Amino acid sequence: MVNFKQKIANEIAKASNLDCKELETYIENPKDIKNGDYAFPCFRLAKELKKAPQQIANEIKEKIEIDKTWLEKVEVLGGYLNFYLNKELLTKEVLEEVAKKEEYGKSQIGEGKNIVIDYSSPNIAKPFHIGHLRSTVIGGALYNIYKFLGYHITGVNHLGDYGTQFGKLIEGYKLWGDEYDIEKDPINELTKIYIRINQACKEDEKVLNQCRDNFKKLEEEDKYCTEIWEKFKTLSLREFQKVYDLLGSKFDSWNGEAFYSDKMEEVMEILEKTGKVVESQGAKIIDLEEQGINTPCIIEKSNGSTTYATRDLAAILYRARTYDYDKSIYLTSYEQVLHFKQVFEVAKLLGLDEKYIKGLTHISFGMVLLPTGKMSTREGNIIKLEELLQEAMERAAKIIEEKNPELENKQEVAKKVGIGAIIFNDLANSRIKDEIFDWNQILNFQGETGPYIQYTYVRTKSVLEKVGYLPKVEEIKEEKLLDAYSQNIIKLIYSFEDILIQVTQKDEPSILARYLIDVAKSYSSFYNENKIITEDKEVQDARIYLTYSVGKVLKVGAKLLGIEMPDKM
Repeated sequence: MVNFKQKIANEIAKASNLDCKELETYIENPKDIKNGDYAFPCFRLAKELKKAPQQIANEIKEKIEIDKTWLEKVEVLGGYLNFYLNKELLTKEVLEEVAKKEEYGKSQIGEGKNIVIDYSSPNIAKPFHIGHLRSTVIGGALYNIYKFLGYHITGVNHLGDYGTQFGKLIEGYKLWGDEYDIEKDPINELTKIYIRINQACKEDEKVLNQCRDNFKKLEEEDKYCTEIWEKFKTLSLREFQKVYDLLGSKFDSWNGEAFYSDKMEEVMEILEKTGKVVESQGAKIIDLEEQGINTPCIIEKSNGSTTYATRDLAAILYRARTYDYDKSIYLTSYEQVLHFKQVFEVAKLLGLDEKYIKGLTHISFGMVLLPTGKMSTREGNIIKLEELLQEAMERAAKIIEEKNPELENKQEVAKKVGIGAIIFNDLANSRIKDEIFDWNQILNFQGETGPYIQYTYVRTKSVLEKVGYLPKVEEIKEEKLLDAYSQNIIKLIYSFEDILIQVTQKDEPSILARYLIDVAKSYSSFYNENKIITEDKEVQDARIYLTYSVGKVLKVGAKLLGIEMPDKM
């Protein structure tokens, strides 16, 4: 497709003698379509050119030669240069590209670049609860989008399968294991043990010290502790897989914290040689005050056991050597911002190439909250994710039964709608915001929701089924799609690849989710204002092909977010 931003940047560069690539990054899409298809803010050049923005805009406009084959006109509004494209060319370009590509928007712009995404990462022997949903679906969407744009991607499920919590569980199992049937109901029974042992630790410090000793023994590969730990892990993964199957989640690596247990000695040796490691109250730490971080990074506890930070440093070394990453993304809640600041700062001491240090990226997100506040496994106050997904499917099935009782494959559609609603609800808002879970909003077919996008897609399928044919793209008369409703859709479809690039630049899947809402809304307006099946065959063919194009974009976009589209609802 013609890169109109690039063409506009070329024209401005010729008129101003400024760098074309930099100018391209300044070009915007006006919020009001009356202000053209693209706008260039001349405020950006005021300091460099030492002139008022409006004067710059007028001077550049005078030097631009209008080539009607792609550009209708250029206007000045305040300090902006507004560009109006040749609508017929834009329409032709979009429809031909849709016809050409089965997966519209796919590209190879990331070819040759390696991305590692560390996401989901639930804790073994704890419930897979709603709080883990965000990391799982945000990471899954980023994985899909990077891959779609040609990057070589490695998805890592860095399981929480090590640490003092296992010392606690081992102690609880020693004390009360015969009271719980962990084979039959592993996660729930282990949770009961975990809550009980935490209470015992609060009441008796000797119990807490015994738990710490258990973890030290686990690090030293004590036979009894290792066998119990492996049992907990096997049973937990079996349960987690049920959730991953429902969400369609896949990973390239399941290397959790324990995988790095034999790789931490090297980390300690490297850090010791830097002279930065000091003792503090029996523990080994690295002071980071000079780097503006007031809390030191603890790399070894006073009893000699390793920390979460040590294991993350070992993982950085391993991933740099194994995956040669250009970018290594860590997806966790904002509660871990300080931890990753510390780890990334200490990683500079590991002797790695600067590329790997620059590539370290922590992507934080807000919490999922209940109306009553935050969840806690220790307090037993959680919503289990598998139960939540099952309830979403049941609620979707009930709505379908009320609205369309004759629908075929009702259970399959209910699964797509229910799971899709949960995923979209999580991805639709900026990831950094806390999310309060509200059923009334999530499964609303009229609001800005997953079911609304699915419903719009089904409507496009219904139109195509009703007319019974798809015209050839070369037969479409572009001049039949010049009305405002059609052009809104054309411009949105044109921008799809750019939207995906924005997602990767900001690691923010909500950009795609909001885009899909805009496409669905624009099609609803188009559908309500324009008769698609009409006596004018040329108009009908053009509107049918536009409908087909909308359906394709909605399906591809939803799939990238991890959402399946039903053909009927």
